[in-house]
Amino acid sequence: MGFKCGIIGLPNVGKSTLFNALTKGNSTVANFPFCTIKPNIGIVSVPDIRIYELAKIISPKKIVNAYIEFVDIAGLVKGASKGEGLGNQFLSNIRDTQAIAHVVRCFKDDNISHIYNEIKPKHDVDTINSELILSDFDTCEKSILRLKKNLKNDVKEIEKKLNVLDKCMNHLKQFLMLKTLKLNKIEKQLISDFRFLTLKPTMYIANINEDKDSLIFLNELNEIAKIDNSLVIPIFSNLELDLVKMDRQEQKDFMKAFNIKNLGLNEIIKYGYKILNLITFFTVGIKEIHAWSIPKGSTSIQAAHKIHSDFSKGFIRAQIIKYLDFIQYKSEIQVKEMGKCKIEGKNYIVEDGDIVNFLFNVSN
Repeated sequence: MGFKCGIIGLPNVGKSTLFNALTKGNSTVANFPFCTIKPNIGIVSVPDIRIYELAKIISPKKIVNAYIEFVDIAGLVKGASKGEGLGNQFLSNIRDTQAIAHVVRCFKDDNISHIYNEIKPKHDVDTINSELILSDFDTCEKSILRLKKNLKNDVKEIEKKLNVLDKCMNHLKQFLMLKTLKLNKIEKQLISDFRFLTLKPTMYIANINEDKDSLIFLNELNEIAKIDNSLVIPIFSNLELDLVKMDRQEQKDFMKAFNIKNLGLNEIIKYGYKILNLITFFTVGIKEIHAWSIPKGSTSIQAAHKIHSDFSKGFIRAQIIKYLDFIQYKSEIQVKEMGKCKIEGKNYIVEDGDIVNFLFNVSN
């Protein structure tokens, strides 16, 4: 299973354009609501200069980046939580993701219609967030009723869940996102199976252009994001879609001519990776350097399972080399001679940038 970040927003805000820019794909883009009925899923490589620095030393035949999946979900509208505009289906698609990229229109263009005929980022965000809250309220209410019916079974565990759900219900009644509710790790774990929408980590993507109105709209969105401690990433989605279609030299020349220092797309991918709470470890060899994504806090045996179930079944030990040590000493032999190579067991917590060699044995 991949780590999925759902792209949501009102219709015609630029979600499919952003998805195409991220994936260099061919998601349908049209000037009418619900042109994306079924969600498009794209696998996107995570930019990481470390893998290329390792490649300079090893010269492998193949390089494989870590990746995350972006899911382009159809536009939500007011009433989505009650099924308006196929809302229940679309909300279900969001529930299947681990994080959310909320695209907000921050530009004026008479040639692109707005579903409510006015560009107001605060109104647009409130519309989407309200539907997420209402959907979570419905989920919470039904879950409480269902658990109370089963109270005879595993009473203590169910009572723990009910206490957290009651806390969530009271918060949602105030029309507040669950991410603004103070829940500890144990409480979050107790309700993880309910996949609450407003508990998912979120970043706002401001789809902008070069006019003065965009700056005003962007500032407005920044103020909104402060409330739930989310990040805002501004992006010229149409421009970046054109850029990713260019070859490397054309892209470099264009960015230099227009003083574009970084692609906003890369910031979205990096932050998507971050809010999914992922880290990267590497396996390094002449045939291949491979970057692997795992949740922060994963053990070496969990990292081994990420590569192949046989690695975890027959796990013996893990050889760990820190990325900076490998870059400094230029080879595994040198790293070992300097005493910088460690042998760890199955409970070792893998750190970001670790170069791992798994020793395993699977008997027939």
